[in-house]
Amino acid sequence: MDMHTVVVGTSGTTAEDVIAVARQGARVELSAAAVEALSAAREIVDALAAKPEPVYGVSTGFGALAARHISPGLRAQLQRNIVRSHAAGMGPHVEREVVRALMFLRLKTLASGHTGVRPEVARTMADVLNAGITPVVHEYGSLGCSGDLAPLSHCALTLMGEGEAEGPDGTVRPAGELLAEHGITPVELREKEGLALLNGTDGMLGMLVMALADLKNLYTGADITAALSLEALLGTDRVLAPELHAIRPHPGQGVSAGNMLRVLAGSGLTGHHQDVAPRVQDAYSVRCAPQVNGAGRDTLAHGRLVADRELASAVDNPVVLPGEGRVESNGNFHGAPVAYVLDFLAIVAADLGSITERRTDRLLDKNRSHGLPPFLADDAGVDSGLMIAQYTQAALVSELKRLAVPASVDSIPSSAMQEDHVSMGWSAARKLRTAVTGLARIVAVELYAATRAIELRVAEGLTPAPASLAVIEALRAAGVQGPGPDRFLAPDLAAAEAFVREGKLVEAVESVTGPLA
Repeated sequence: MDMHTVVVGTSGTTAEDVIAVARQGARVELSAAAVEALSAAREIVDALAAKPEPVYGVSTGFGALAARHISPGLRAQLQRNIVRSHAAGMGPHVEREVVRALMFLRLKTLASGHTGVRPEVARTMADVLNAGITPVVHEYGSLGCSGDLAPLSHCALTLMGEGEAEGPDGTVRPAGELLAEHGITPVELREKEGLALLNGTDGMLGMLVMALADLKNLYTGADITAALSLEALLGTDRVLAPELHAIRPHPGQGVSAGNMLRVLAGSGLTGHHQDVAPRVQDAYSVRCAPQVNGAGRDTLAHGRLVADRELASAVDNPVVLPGEGRVESNGNFHGAPVAYVLDFLAIVAADLGSITERRTDRLLDKNRSHGLPPFLADDAGVDSGLMIAQYTQAALVSELKRLAVPASVDSIPSSAMQEDHVSMGWSAARKLRTAVTGLARIVAVELYAATRAIELRVAEGLTPAPASLAVIEALRAAGVQGPGPDRFLAPDLAAAEAFVREGKLVEAVESVTGPLA
């Protein structure tokens, strides 16, 4: 566990802090200002609870049952019941990093002072995170409105010492046992608190933040593999000239072209497109790589804008407005802003995978590879080379196209038509995670093919760019073998995937070029 501490204040958090807590095990601490804000908001809730007039979430039922006024003697039971009844998820367990992000982001909203929970509730959530206890959250149960209800309910259930959770050792056990072992007292919920623990976009936001970090790495990696394929195909780098991209000034396009140029600096392979089989232009998948990769980069920038706004938000219903001493219902829990961008990112991941696969196929086709052997095989006919590696890549591309179908257009009414329009943002986030994993594999197959092709060019006496040589050296050091007779390919492809996913591809290039964008 990383001993770095993230301090949660009243004004939101950052993407970097989300990743530190979710993936690196950073500790969490409430600021003094957050504790003060929690106490002040709680005083307002307590005052409203003492009044005879019904206040939604404080002294009423919820959703379609909001018309019922709940007597003081039943309110604690009401808060417990909403958590128990809403913890109705089904399906596989959600990944530990997603649950940690979910809990941390809910804590961020609690600390804002707009939810009305007592400081001890927020402290208990921080204690559970710091103990490495991860509630069991299931794949299905959220419609993305009112927030991620079922996933958050399973987390709240753990705070109550009920249900199941995963301990620091990865073993799933009764949550009450795990809390007791770490000296954590289960919370006894009071007015408003059960509802405040459930109403948020925290799951979909956490997955968006992590997807953005992963996609940034993959887009830089895809710039690199596109450059390697251009080089292996003896293409021209003249299409990457800054003055060409300046006249169509999409920011991402210029960045991708600049990255590719830096990878190709000093190459002895580029510019041979007029040699044995002259061609005026390279194929679109090669020539238009900056335009496609760049458009994806610009979409990531929009995704970061949405994520940053949401990270600065307090998402709950109803909310406490401390300056005015009142509690108001609202619709801020609706996941539409996050759901739309999650779907958009799945579209650009699919298209990046598509253009990447087209370059790989070109490298393997002797009629379009400009002198490379069929399927980059050692002895074509006896050896199949990378034929089936491209099949695997094509299957992944097809999967990403299916995952690009938007979830956010598929609202399903719920709660007796009280919640008659929902975002499906959780579903959008879940399919994006699958798409990101698939994209890493697609980029890895292009890397595998392009580096093999470049090594075959080296055998012909040509000299690749220094950055390309650095990639090949690092890839071979990572256990990915070069050209030769057919062998068991799956381990090589898995190692190439790890090389891409863990950022080692970008690191290898940057050891020569300096930081890429």
